Amino acid sequence: MFDRLEDLLTRFDEIQTHLNDPNITSNQERFRALMKEQSDLTPIVDAYREYKKNKQDIDDSLTMLEEETDEDMRTMLKETLNESKDRITELEDELKILLLPKDPNDDKNVIVEIRAGAGGDEAALFAAEMYRLLVKYAERKNFKIETMNTDEIGIGGMKDVSFMINGHGAYSRLKYESGVHRVQRVPVTESSGRIHTSTITVAIMPEASEVEVDLDLNDCKFDVFRSSGNGGQSVNTTDSAVRLTHLPTGLVISCQDEKSQLKNKDKAIKILRAKLYEIEMEKQNDAESQMRRSQVGTGDRSEKIRTYNFPQGRVTDHRIKLTLHRLEAVMNGDLDEIIDSLIAADQAAKLGRMATSS
Repeated sequence: MFDRLEDLLTRFDEIQTHLNDPNITSNQERFRALMKEQSDLTPIVDAYREYKKNKQDIDDSLTMLEEETDEDMRTMLKETLNESKDRITELEDELKILLLPKDPNDDKNVIVEIRAGAGGDEAALFAAEMYRLLVKYAERKNFKIETMNTDEIGIGGMKDVSFMINGHGAYSRLKYESGVHRVQRVPVTESSGRIHTSTITVAIMPEASEVEVDLDLNDCKFDVFRSSGNGGQSVNTTDSAVRLTHLPTGLVISCQDEKSQLKNKDKAIKILRAKLYEIEMEKQNDAESQMRRSQVGTGDRSEKIRTYNFPQGRVTDHRIKLTLHRLEAVMNGDLDEIIDSLIAADQAAKLGRMATSS
């Protein structure tokens, strides 16, 4: 590990030298690449430099303890020594995590699809609540939201909704939301007071660029139709909605939230590109593909990653056996404790695999 850290420290200094060269700005592509690499290396380099400083502090304290006779001074040196040793242990754990292979999609924007599963109108109502939950979470992170398509029902629910969340690192936080979410509560339409169980599916896809997915528009069929959703003036009176069919895969995407047919077409292409990118990523990594299928599943009640139990006011994430008794806060977008726990569990699993293979 430490040989690799030394190599990264050398590389960081090389990048700094290149960036200080006045001629580097003439090549904007290389300049941006160096800035990105420097940004990625900075947390590792900062932690390693602090590690080396604490190692030096330990050596200095040990040397001074051998020579020092004053008891007050020796007590102070021992305190410094113990603090440095504790910090060394923390930094070693931190560096192991920082050196884990990074998901290449982590920095990307995401496209989110939420679909009502089992449970009829109640599932559609919860799909709408999940949409608001993720929007509120994105707003807490200062991410921007762009709705792409909605299929609403009259009582305030959504059969499905697609939207984009724009922000650096959006995928790194939200990718853990992919899967089947189960809700247990008494529906507003239930007169007997019985608790119902319903499900929705959430799919989180990294936004794909034109470079990453070579999409041939000749493989796409576009149909236009009159929007049926809520919207501003003229949305429901012109053929502005777009249905895109990707002929090689059979994927069908509809977008109708914009007044402009062209904007709806652009959004449909973005969603398609993200779906094709995800398919390609699954082909490259069969293990990831199996995990993905097990997460998203079919929307059946028996498949779930998380349960929202309203009568008991609790949320349980079944992947990490985490239960929180503050459902209201979670439904208002307070997801950080759950997501941080999922990230920690993911990192621990990766560290375990590395230890086993080494």
